[in-house]
Amino acid sequence: MSAPEAKPLRLGLLQYGVGRPGSVAEFGRALEARLEEGRARADLLVLPEYACVELGAALVGGDVTDEQTELAAMVAAAPEILAAMREAARSQRVWLLPGTLPMRCEDGRVVNRAPLITPDGRLAFQDKRAMTRFETERWGVSQGSDPGVFDTPWGRIGISVCYDVEFPKHVRVQVQEGAWLVLAPSCTDTVAGFNRVRIGAAARAMENQCYVAITPTVGQAPWSAALDVNRGHAAVFGPVDRGFPEDGVLARGALDADQWVFCTLDPARIAEVRQDGQVRNHRDWPRAPFARPMPAAFA
Repeated sequence: MSAPEAKPLRLGLLQYGVGRPGSVAEFGRALEARLEEGRARADLLVLPEYACVELGAALVGGDVTDEQTELAAMVAAAPEILAAMREAARSQRVWLLPGTLPMRCEDGRVVNRAPLITPDGRLAFQDKRAMTRFETERWGVSQGSDPGVFDTPWGRIGISVCYDVEFPKHVRVQVQEGAWLVLAPSCTDTVAGFNRVRIGAAARAMENQCYVAITPTVGQAPWSAALDVNRGHAAVFGPVDRGFPEDGVLARGALDADQWVFCTLDPARIAEVRQDGQVRNHRDWPRAPFARPMPAAFA
């Protein structure tokens, strides 16, 4: 299902230069200032995965050398951090995906959770489902819930956090439920890691004939165990088909720069290309599993 009736969306992606706020209140004030920069040019603003983890040093009272100590401090402060994120969205009257934050579930597990916040402060969550080795082996973050979708004034969208966008089925489930845009905030410490997210996002946009947007943390933060090095740039990908750029790239930022990247996205163009593109990847997705492959016989 596409959303041809929905109006175009002005999207703002923040390549987030990791800082060192001294408190949750200071983090909230800085967040409001960044949103004020972006709101004139965008209706929905997106920050990277784990951007708020820059608070770790302040929460433990000094440079963080122990990943477990940093995570425990972030989890304990999560309700206060989330409240600051909600207040920033309300004060600036914007739709906001403020990145992700580690939160504890009722069963005691810690998950990586992305809140989508409305201009009046209401919110819904998408968890990261596929965990990286760092998250599972060193940080102790667990697999979150299955992919969902969100109804917005611009139609239905999905969120596939960082590593999740590298898996076709995660995004495909969201597209099948009506998502014409998938947001993929990320946090990667090497260019190779960033490129995995970038390539995955571009592939998901091509194979589903949808938009996929990425934005990373950038810069160095030696005071943080998790955010010590951050590489990448924001980008928006679309179908590689008529009416779109030949490489599918609608917008991109400069590598490792702290900056906003803006792009206006029209859901009607997605409906059109799915109906009358040179190819119909969205329609032609295999609907039944292939038979189990057997070794071919050589004559």
